[in-house]
Amino acid sequence: MTIRPRRSALYMPGSNARAIEKAKSLAADVVIFDLEDAVAPEQKAEARAQVCTAVKAGGFGRRELVVRINALDTPWAADDIAAVVEAGPNALLVPKVSRANDLSGVTQSLSGAPEDLAVWAMIETPMGIVNVAEIAAVATEPGARLVCFVIGTNDLVKDTRATLDRDRTSALYWLSATVTAARAFGIDVLDGVYNDFKDLDGFARECAQGRMLGMDGKTLIHPTQIDGANAAFSPPEAE
Repeated sequence: MTIRPRRSALYMPGSNARAIEKAKSLAADVVIFDLEDAVAPEQKAEARAQVCTAVKAGGFGRRELVVRINALDTPWAADDIAAVVEAGPNALLVPKVSRANDLSGVTQSLSGAPEDLAVWAMIETPMGIVNVAEIAAVATEPGARLVCFVIGTNDLVKDTRATLDRDRTSALYWLSATVTAARAFGIDVLDGVYNDFKDLDGFARECAQGRMLGMDGKTLIHPTQIDGANAAFSPPEAE
């Protein structure tokens, strides 16, 4: 079995051709091409085509390529899934997964896709936290492709009306519950983003906390965060 490092997973807006090209030279382990939050409704189709063209063309080296589609209840999701299957990235990232049935439906829609196309799931809603163990259990279903959780702390903060301090005290339950469920079913889990990309000390502190909680890596919003994430989540030589 191949073990892939997922220390640093950088979001790249699917509508930004320059950013997509730049991803080929960055030291991130994972590039997440975003068709959801980073793309305005009128740009969805163009961004989808641009991302899929880039994935097909290649040139990203060892980097794991993931495409975050639009939420399953939006008018873009079905076209996103079809296009991603045809383009052939390493994984498809499903946002706002709240129930196990959300992923079971995706698994069915991928029945004819290449076997090596994996599914990642965003855990970013209160209902997703409530059902996180059941969602993780989808990994044991026949034909399941679920290999990684991505925590969406920004959406969780918004939906729960929580406030985060520097130690993310109010988020510790969400983080630990997700890690525990992921480990129970053999799934990787990536920590949420750190919004102030200029605060590298704060970012390093949060990476250290994520490593302590059992995360495999961190999602990023800016290339300046890559080196810090790679350092924080690299295993010691002995390990």
